[in-house]
Amino acid sequence: MKTEKQIKLAEEYAVYAVKNLELDPRDELYARNTVLDVLSAAGDELTAEDTDRIYGALSLKPGAVEDKFARLYKEDAKQATDWLYGYCVKNDYVKKSALDKNPRFDASNGLVVTINKAKPEFRDPKKAAKGNSVETGFAKCVICRENEGFGARNKRNLRTVSISLGSQSWFWQYSPYGYFSEHGIAVNCSHTPMHIDRQTLENLTDFVDKFPHYFIGCNAPLPRIGGSVLAHDHYQGGGEILPLQKAAIKTLVQDGKFPYVKVGILNWPGTAVRIKSDKRNEVIDIADRIREAWETYDKPELGIISRDGDGVHNAISPTVIKTVYGYEMTVILRSNITSAQYPDGVFHAHPEFHPVKKESIGLIEAQGLFILPGRLEEELGEIEKIIEQKCGLPPEYAHFNMVYKEASELYESGKFANVHKAMQEELGSICYRILQNTAVFKNESDFIEFLKTAGFKA
Repeated sequence: MKTEKQIKLAEEYAVYAVKNLELDPRDELYARNTVLDVLSAAGDELTAEDTDRIYGALSLKPGAVEDKFARLYKEDAKQATDWLYGYCVKNDYVKKSALDKNPRFDASNGLVVTINKAKPEFRDPKKAAKGNSVETGFAKCVICRENEGFGARNKRNLRTVSISLGSQSWFWQYSPYGYFSEHGIAVNCSHTPMHIDRQTLENLTDFVDKFPHYFIGCNAPLPRIGGSVLAHDHYQGGGEILPLQKAAIKTLVQDGKFPYVKVGILNWPGTAVRIKSDKRNEVIDIADRIREAWETYDKPELGIISRDGDGVHNAISPTVIKTVYGYEMTVILRSNITSAQYPDGVFHAHPEFHPVKKESIGLIEAQGLFILPGRLEEELGEIEKIIEQKCGLPPEYAHFNMVYKEASELYESGKFANVHKAMQEELGSICYRILQNTAVFKNESDFIEFLKTAGFKA
């Protein structure tokens, strides 16, 4: 039997859908009764699955979403993405209210640091990969398009739109727990393993041609440093200017084939080179030569081993934006090689930083936006109290000894308004040092020596 409370709530959902989800007013009664059935079955307390079921029923069907997106896109690409993102927030697929609660600050060294309370921490890369697998045969992984509307994975309110990249069928969707403004994923409609080749670079430039107000990038397709869904080709992008994109070229190099194209080493803690030109094919050609050179580059004395019995270890992470001056493609050199001293990765966050960050340093963090685990909000809050009270660090927090010591020194320097500001400075410093750990070349001379093998002159 339906209660008065359930009837009232069902009416509120239906009215909300007419106002915000473009539900046809003629379907309002039908929608109300559909919601009422869900509420009746749920009882007194709605679960996340119940809410997903409600919003899935109230949202436009995927075909209607695609049609409206296509109509808006013909007028203006940004207008189309603004509408789609707003719709995904309103139908509760993008958990913006939860995301807005994540602590976030701009570090003094130019990085952006966030604490993600919305998703669990994956310290073990094998568990991270397993967490994105699908046990049923219906969809091969969590980002396959077959998940759209799939109740078993709470995807009833997921809505995607088709795009074409490199004459192939792809689709675009927004991330429910995005790390930055309008964080979205471009996914190959075919369940193809992640890879980077010349076609990847073509696809990325295709994307910014279609959506010039967004950036797009591809994770290095390697375990430990790439995305956790390595089994399915996809890119990440969105509407925020990340710190890497703001970094300036510090040292120009000249390309032997296209000497007039601007190419240079970035002023950046990681190892990255930028290519700038209004001629997309030349940008792609230069980036692809860097890719080919890096994939086979060995320098054992620097810990760089491109391939061994465990497989391939060198790959690039390319990212692209489009400006009024043309294309800016940044190529980040990555390596996932391990050693006895660094079993989690020679060019990964080193052990002294693991209490703060042990997870993979993927595409987004390699661009200077750090996503730290939610546990830190409470843990570091306790350490801040200990610093203020000038107490010794208790045994249960012994693994934070470096953080405690450095944050205490910062606070006692008198340069910060309070201990929390000092702790933010410490976190920014740690994230910067982690990026330095990921740098495959610690010295510019070594970087230039590599670039010469790809056809550049210093």
